[in-house]
Amino acid sequence: MLQVMNSPKQTRRSFIGNSSILSAALASGLFQATAAQAKSKMKFGLVTYLWGKDMKLPELIHACEASGLHGVETRTEHAHGVEPSLSKAERAEVKKRFADSSVELVGYGSNAQYHEDDPAKVKANIELTKQYVRLMHDCGGSGVKVKPNGFPKGLSQEQTILQIGRALNEVAAYADDWGQEIRVEVHGKGTSELPVMKAIFDVANHPNVGVCWNSNDVDLNGEGLEANFNSVRERFGSTVHVRELNMGDYPYQDLINLFVKTHYDGWILLEARTNPEDKIKALTEQRKVFEDMVAKALG
Repeated sequence: MLQVMNSPKQTRRSFIGNSSILSAALASGLFQATAAQAKSKMKFGLVTYLWGKDMKLPELIHACEASGLHGVETRTEHAHGVEPSLSKAERAEVKKRFADSSVELVGYGSNAQYHEDDPAKVKANIELTKQYVRLMHDCGGSGVKVKPNGFPKGLSQEQTILQIGRALNEVAAYADDWGQEIRVEVHGKGTSELPVMKAIFDVANHPNVGVCWNSNDVDLNGEGLEANFNSVRERFGSTVHVRELNMGDYPYQDLINLFVKTHYDGWILLEARTNPEDKIKALTEQRKVFEDMVAKALG
């Protein structure tokens, strides 16, 4: 009772102090809640070119787990051996290996392309893409990366863009039936220019085909990175390719800022150019650089 019956002065001082503490606590909680809501949903993973190209599948999965990466895009013709030639049982084994790990099979990195000036080659690449789609379906992946690879001499740019776009619509519709996404790497001399990629996607209007941003130097051409980014942002697929984030002149922090700003929630996949001896150490470093860039973008 004696503690309750304080003097008015003491009660006021206590009230002010307690109110300040309460206000600070509420402000802190509000800040934390806002920060939690603003947290990016982007995930960092690996393209097996080049750091994983010589790894067998168990080694590849181990390297990702040990370095804190939770996803990988397996590439054709690499040592892990994820190829259309796999039997039904072998595909089930690939799926199980990933399911038993903390690593997701994000998808497949193919060399399928549709810019050829030979119709038979275009048709063959479309059929090859369909094989990759079935492979990823069976192995537990979610999509297939394809690419344009320049402008052929026998077709005009307009004809090439139309041909690529139509082929993408065909494979996207097929992949949709198998629960797979078609991801178009921004690639090739001339075809990696963002205005060209936008023109391709003006034709490729199927909702199951997306742009795979590829972090090329030409991204800075014309009106610059942000304008080029925004020109195709609404068509982004679930994957993005980057090189080593702390090497070279490419403005990766500006790129990450744009991803965060536009609430991108897909995979940022490392497609490395160097050849460090300790791949796990190098992967861990790149993951930390990525996390620091995202934290900086979030402010």
